[in-house]
Amino acid sequence: MSLQHSSDAKIDVIRQPQALPCSYIDAKGDEVQITEEMIQRACSELEQRLVKPAQQG
Repeated sequence: MSLQHSSDAKIDVIRQPQALPCSYIDAKGDEVQITEEMIQRACSELEQRLVKPAQQG
């Protein structure tokens, strides 16, 4: 299956313990830790914006 084909199949996720915290520097210069919730929210937003390719036929 390529990335061009959409699927409603669910994939089990195995979470590994996070060894080191990940962070970024915001516009004010503060260090902000990246949380799983932030990543999940970003992924959900991307899925909502996904444009499905036209059917070939």
